[in-house]
Amino acid sequence: MTTAPSPAITSNRLTDRVAVITGGASGIGLATAQRLAAEGAKVVIADICDASIGEPIAGELGGLFVRTDVTVEEDVITLYKTAHDTYGSLDIAFNNAGISPSEDDSILITGIDAWRKVQDVNLTSVYYCCKHALPYMIEQGKGSIINTASFVAVMGAATSQISYSASKGGVLSMTRELGVQFARKGIRVNALCPGPVNTPLLQELFAADPEKAQRRLVHVPMGRFAEPSEMAAAVAFLASDDASFMTASEFLVDGGISSAYVTPLDD
Repeated sequence: MTTAPSPAITSNRLTDRVAVITGGASGIGLATAQRLAAEGAKVVIADICDASIGEPIAGELGGLFVRTDVTVEEDVITLYKTAHDTYGSLDIAFNNAGISPSEDDSILITGIDAWRKVQDVNLTSVYYCCKHALPYMIEQGKGSIINTASFVAVMGAATSQISYSASKGGVLSMTRELGVQFARKGIRVNALCPGPVNTPLLQELFAADPEKAQRRLVHVPMGRFAEPSEMAAAVAFLASDDASFMTASEFLVDGGISSAYVTPLDD
């Protein structure tokens, strides 16, 4: 199996920009907070974890932690108001919080409660975050929104997670519409579409089923799962002026999985 490179960070392209990152205390969110801070951004980490966990993480990055349940609209409103009141602007919104619970499986198995829970966290929260970040960006005439979708938004998954796949398809579709709608307001809206990433979420998903993990891995042409730092590098690019002519785009960072020919195995 190949190993991931360790990217060097030499850019200050995000100096003094204010970035709000949901799901920012772990996984892709944490790696992104670290990357954006390293490139000069002022980071606001939003997560449902306790302040005793979130505040030290934000403190290490010279940023701010705001405990946020992204499924509660009032929490999201407070999040962006706090970021703007504290730092005076809102330049980057990375809407990344998400779940993939084990009870989300085949449509023949998944119950409506599991379906609704995943939709609330993965899709409705992105609606709330975009809805309440946009007014600040419209007022200042600029901004970059990056929504975490997935490679399963553009292809069928070999290991079914029906509500997760549907939610990420919704994120991608919403991203396209917002990117088109607000392009002439100076706001770019793009979707990050990761392949399988070596995060606590993936580790938990496959911990009890190593065979399921191997089924997923065998379809990745690069022969490994991505590292969170690789997703963070992609977010930093999308957030920066280096991506100034990109909006309403799906940015696939998936090790080639969406271009590979696969045939799902029978269960």
